[in-house]
Amino acid sequence: MATVRTATTHWEGSLFEGSGRVTPQSSGMSPFDVTWAARAEDPGGRTSPEELIAEAHSACFSMFLSNVLAQAGNPPQALDTTADVTFQPGEGITGIKLTVRGTVPGMSEDQFREAAENAKENCPVSQALKATPITLEASLA
Repeated sequence: MATVRTATTHWEGSLFEGSGRVTPQSSGMSPFDVTWAARAEDPGGRTSPEELIAEAHSACFSMFLSNVLAQAGNPPQALDTTADVTFQPGEGITGIKLTVRGTVPGMSEDQFREAAENAKENCPVSQALKATPITLEASLA
């Protein structure tokens, strides 16, 4: 069964002087304030579309990698993933860097890197973002 997740944004004013508020569907999540300055300069306690993409990508990648490892007979004890999304004003999103450090008993560094590469290429968020260059650093703890 397919699922649909929804967020709404209310924006007021021009791009550079205006501001908006993103309201997620999930009742446990608070609304996020967004501004151009938060996106291209200093966040000042606000978020940006790129930060939200990074959050989604790090979570999706970790979930996918966890499943790949479990299917290979080596479920992870822990995975710590960071997604860095680079935004260049005037160009857009120019790259994503995934960094994962895993605790996976019984797995070699090469096997872990291969599994992480699989997750980088095939997790649903990576698939949605495949027009953007995605790099990966993967290592065992």
